[in-house]
Amino acid sequence: MKTLLIILANSQSQFINITRIAICIVMVWIGGLKAFQYEADGIVPFVANSPLMSFFYSKDAPEYKAYKNPEGKTVQKHIDWHKENGTYIFSYGLGAVIVIIGLLTLLGIWSAKIGLIGGLLTFGMSLVTLTFLITTPEVYVPNLGGDFPTPQHGFPYLSGAGRLVLKDVIMMGAGLMIASDSATRILKKNYNFNSYNSANC
Repeated sequence: MKTLLIILANSQSQFINITRIAICIVMVWIGGLKAFQYEADGIVPFVANSPLMSFFYSKDAPEYKAYKNPEGKTVQKHIDWHKENGTYIFSYGLGAVIVIIGLLTLLGIWSAKIGLIGGLLTFGMSLVTLTFLITTPEVYVPNLGGDFPTPQHGFPYLSGAGRLVLKDVIMMGAGLMIASDSATRILKKNYNFNSYNSANC
């Protein structure tokens, strides 16, 4: 048991790098999917209802509800609406930003300064994503009726979309962790961190 504890304790820096790699995989994969129609359509409810992002679209919520394309199905009039809305142009831009954040995070393995930027951007992006739990109606189970007197809907009953968003709590924590590691490496290299204290700030 003690041996295992020692191995885990001495492997922290490697585990942090694994976290960087994991974040990069998630960011590059999801960011790359933003170039495809089904993924661009899928983020519309989040963006359209967000006071931080809705200005990127030309149509107001909840008009998008009449033009949803289910995953695996394409309706041309819905595609035309999304083109007018700016759905695809925004998705391409967002995807590029997400991929860049993932790559910056990965580069933190070799460059602490770049890794610091990647970690902080990962934290910031996750924080924005978590606001969808407040602004997006689709993150909670809707009230569609049922056989029971009190059907389970609304807060805290997360829908599939809501469960996906909630996972960004982990990404937010991971972003702060790798940013902290990068900051520590910068301080050790440039400011003799071993004797560093608040009086030197």
